[in-house]
Amino acid sequence: MGKASGQHEAQATAKTRARDWRRSMSDHVAYGLLVYTGLQIFVTVKALSEGTSGVLPYLALIVLVAGIIPALRWFERRWSGLDDAEAADEAYAPAFKRDITALWLLAVGLPFFLTALCKAVLSIV
Repeated sequence: MGKASGQHEAQATAKTRARDWRRSMSDHVAYGLLVYTGLQIFVTVKALSEGTSGVLPYLALIVLVAGIIPALRWFERRWSGLDDAEAADEAYAPAFKRDITALWLLAVGLPFFLTALCKAVLSIV
Protein backbone atom coordinates (compact mmCIF):
# COMPACT_ATOMS: atom_id res chain seq x y z
CA MET A 1 0.00 0.00 0.00
CA GLY A 2 2.89 2.40 0.77
CA LYS A 3 4.33 1.87 -2.70
CA ALA A 4 1.04 2.84 -4.37
CA SER A 5 0.78 5.91 -2.15
CA GLY A 6 4.33 6.92 -3.10
CA GLN A 7 3.51 6.56 -6.79
CA HIS A 8 0.40 8.69 -6.36
CA GLU A 9 2.45 11.40 -4.65
CA ALA A 10 5.06 11.25 -7.42
CA GLN A 11 2.34 11.62 -10.06
CA ALA A 12 0.80 14.55 -8.18
CA THR A 13 4.21 16.20 -7.92
CA ALA A 14 4.84 15.66 -11.63
CA LYS A 15 1.46 17.21 -12.48
CA THR A 16 2.23 20.16 -10.21
CA ARG A 17 5.52 20.74 -11.98
CA ALA A 18 3.84 20.45 -15.37
CA ARG A 19 1.35 23.21 -14.44
CA ASP A 20 3.75 25.88 -13.22
CA TRP A 21 2.13 29.03 -14.61
CA ARG A 22 5.30 31.05 -13.93
CA ARG A 23 7.55 28.84 -15.99
CA SER A 24 5.02 28.43 -18.75
CA MET A 25 4.49 32.18 -19.09
CA SER A 26 8.23 32.75 -19.12
CA ASP A 27 8.53 30.23 -21.96
CA HIS A 28 5.72 31.90 -23.90
CA VAL A 29 7.38 35.31 -23.47
CA ALA A 30 10.71 33.99 -24.76
CA TYR A 31 9.17 32.23 -27.74
CA GLY A 32 6.89 35.20 -28.44
CA LEU A 33 9.88 37.51 -28.57
CA LEU A 34 11.65 35.17 -30.98
CA VAL A 35 8.59 34.92 -33.21
CA TYR A 36 8.04 38.67 -33.12
CA THR A 37 11.67 39.36 -34.03
CA GLY A 38 11.67 36.81 -36.85
CA LEU A 39 8.42 38.14 -38.28
CA GLN A 40 9.58 41.72 -37.91
CA ILE A 41 12.74 40.97 -39.88
CA PHE A 42 10.88 38.98 -42.53
CA VAL A 43 8.11 41.55 -42.98
CA THR A 44 10.55 44.47 -42.98
CA VAL A 45 12.82 42.84 -45.56
CA LYS A 46 9.77 42.08 -47.71
CA ALA A 47 8.65 45.71 -47.48
CA LEU A 48 12.15 46.93 -48.33
CA SER A 49 12.30 44.71 -51.39
CA GLU A 50 9.08 46.39 -52.56
CA GLY A 51 10.85 49.75 -52.53
CA THR A 52 9.87 51.12 -49.12
CA SER A 53 12.16 53.71 -47.55
CA GLY A 54 15.29 52.73 -45.66
CA VAL A 55 13.84 54.27 -42.49
CA LEU A 56 11.50 51.33 -41.94
CA PRO A 57 14.06 48.90 -40.42
CA TYR A 58 15.22 51.52 -37.93
CA LEU A 59 11.67 52.36 -36.93
CA ALA A 60 10.91 48.66 -36.48
CA LEU A 61 14.01 48.23 -34.31
CA ILE A 62 13.05 51.20 -32.14
CA VAL A 63 9.57 49.78 -31.65
CA LEU A 64 11.02 46.36 -30.84
CA VAL A 65 13.34 47.71 -28.18
CA ALA A 66 11.13 50.45 -26.80
CA GLY A 67 7.78 48.71 -26.96
CA ILE A 68 7.64 44.99 -27.37
CA ILE A 69 10.20 43.87 -24.80
CA PRO A 70 8.62 45.80 -21.91
CA ALA A 71 5.17 44.71 -23.07
CA LEU A 72 6.13 41.05 -23.07
CA ARG A 73 7.97 41.42 -19.77
CA TRP A 74 4.74 42.82 -18.31
CA PHE A 75 3.05 39.49 -19.02
CA GLU A 76 5.90 37.64 -17.35
CA ARG A 77 5.96 39.89 -14.26
CA ARG A 78 2.25 39.31 -13.72
CA TRP A 79 2.93 35.61 -13.25
CA SER A 80 6.39 35.57 -11.66
CA GLY A 81 5.01 36.81 -8.31
CA LEU A 82 2.98 33.67 -7.71
CA ASP A 83 4.09 31.44 -4.86
CA ASP A 84 4.53 27.68 -5.40
CA ALA A 85 0.95 26.82 -4.45
CA GLU A 86 -0.53 29.50 -6.71
CA ALA A 87 1.76 28.49 -9.58
CA ALA A 88 0.15 25.05 -9.58
CA ASP A 89 -3.42 26.22 -8.96
CA GLU A 90 -5.75 25.28 -11.83
CA ALA A 91 -8.00 28.22 -10.95
CA TYR A 92 -5.48 30.42 -12.79
CA ALA A 93 -6.02 28.55 -16.08
CA PRO A 94 -8.58 30.98 -17.60
CA ALA A 95 -6.43 34.02 -16.76
CA PHE A 96 -3.36 32.27 -18.14
CA LYS A 97 -5.13 31.40 -21.38
CA ARG A 98 -6.32 35.00 -21.72
CA ASP A 99 -2.80 36.33 -21.19
CA ILE A 100 -1.10 33.96 -23.62
CA THR A 101 -3.75 34.70 -26.23
CA ALA A 102 -3.05 38.43 -25.88
CA LEU A 103 0.70 37.81 -25.88
CA TRP A 104 0.59 35.78 -29.09
CA LEU A 105 -1.77 38.20 -30.84
CA LEU A 106 0.70 40.94 -30.01
CA ALA A 107 3.77 38.92 -31.04
CA VAL A 108 2.30 37.77 -34.35
CA GLY A 109 0.10 40.72 -35.27
CA LEU A 110 2.30 43.66 -34.36
CA PRO A 111 4.99 43.13 -37.04
CA PHE A 112 2.36 43.17 -39.79
CA PHE A 113 0.53 46.14 -38.28
CA LEU A 114 3.72 48.18 -37.86
CA THR A 115 4.89 47.47 -41.39
CA ALA A 116 1.50 48.40 -42.85
CA LEU A 117 1.42 51.57 -40.77
CA CYS A 118 4.93 52.56 -41.81
CA LYS A 119 4.19 51.86 -45.47
CA ALA A 120 1.02 53.96 -45.25
CA VAL A 121 2.85 56.87 -43.61
CA LEU A 122 5.72 56.71 -46.08
CA SER A 123 3.33 56.61 -49.05
CA ILE A 124 1.67 59.81 -47.82
CA VAL A 125 4.98 61.59 -47.31
